[in-house]
Amino acid sequence: MATQAVSDAEFDSEVRQSATPVVVDFWAEWCGPCRQIGPALEELAAEYDGKVKIVKVNVDENPESPAALGVRGIPALFLFKDGEVVSNKIGAAPKAALKAWIDDSI
Repeated sequence: MATQAVSDAEFDSEVRQSATPVVVDFWAEWCGPCRQIGPALEELAAEYDGKVKIVKVNVDENPESPAALGVRGIPALFLFKDGEVVSNKIGAAPKAALKAWIDDSI
C-alpha cells in the first residue's frame, strides 16, 4: 500500500478514527526535505501495510490540520494511535531512522 493523501475534511475520519496507528506527514511541494523523505515513506507504507497507515497532508492545500497541531516547520511527522498523538518528529531523516521512530512509537 502506498501513502495516502488526506485533506482537512478527511483528517478526523482517516487519522483520528483509524483502527490502526497512523503516521501523518505534513509536507509541501516546494519543501526540499519533504521531497527527500517521500520515497522512504512510500517504502515504509508498503512494509507496514495493515499495521501502520502513512498519510500525507499538503500544508498549502490543507492549512487547518497542521494549524490545529501547532506545526511550524515541515516536514513534520506525527504518529497517532487511538486518535491521539503519541509521538512527533520534525525534519528529514533517513529511512532507518524513520523506521526506528515508528517502531518505538507503536
